[in-house]
Amino acid sequence: MRYHGRMSGYSGDKEAYLKRLARIEGQVRGIARMVEEDTYCIDVLTQVSAVTKALQAVSLGLLEDHVGHCVLDAARESDEAAADKVREASDAIARLVRS
Repeated sequence: MRYHGRMSGYSGDKEAYLKRLARIEGQVRGIARMVEEDTYCIDVLTQVSAVTKALQAVSLGLLEDHVGHCVLDAARESDEAAADKVREASDAIARLVRS
C-alpha cells in the first residue's frame, strides 16, 4: 500500500474494515475445510461467490473512501495532484473490473 505522508482515507472506518476482513478470512478457512471434506462442488462454489462479493464490497468501500478523502485532498492541493489521484483511482477501478 502506498503512503503519501497523510492518513489513509479509510482510517475512520479502519475497525469496520478489519472486522469485515476477519469475517472474510473465516469464510475462506471454511471453504478450505469444505474442500478438505470433499464437499459438493456447487456448495463450495456458492461459498466462493459469497467471499468474492464480500471482497468486492470492501473494495468498493475503500475506493469510495479514497475518492472522498485522498482525491478530494489532492484536488485542494493542485490540479496536478488531483489528476495523479484520479489516474490512480482509475487504475484501481480497472484492476477491480478485470478481476
